[in-house]
Amino acid sequence: MKKVIRTDAAPAPIGPYNQAIETNGTLYVSGQIAIDPATGALNLSNIQDETRLVLKNLNAVLSEAGYSKEDVVKCSIFISDMNQFAEINEVYASYFTGDAAPARETVQVSVLPKNVNVEISCIAVK
Repeated sequence: MKKVIRTDAAPAPIGPYNQAIETNGTLYVSGQIAIDPATGALNLSNIQDETRLVLKNLNAVLSEAGYSKEDVVKCSIFISDMNQFAEINEVYASYFTGDAAPARETVQVSVLPKNVNVEISCIAVK
């Protein structure tokens, strides 16, 4: 059985998908981008602030489902410019620290939704 996770503390989906789905003790969180959930505005001021908002949105979905960043076992990071990897990684490393850091991949893509620079999805287990 699957459970749909929705929260107003993260941006509403911009397509035919849910913020997250939980099934069999595993949470699958859709890719989050730097949309301020309170205003619906994009925050693309700089890559570090953009990444912080992405992680804040990711955390809001995790929290709504009763999970935390310590439950995350896998992240997928999509970026539009590999030259921004170090700055994105610096913010990411401040969020996922030490042994709490999940497995992940980082992939450069040509275009992301709404022309953002970074999108992160994750899988969490309890």
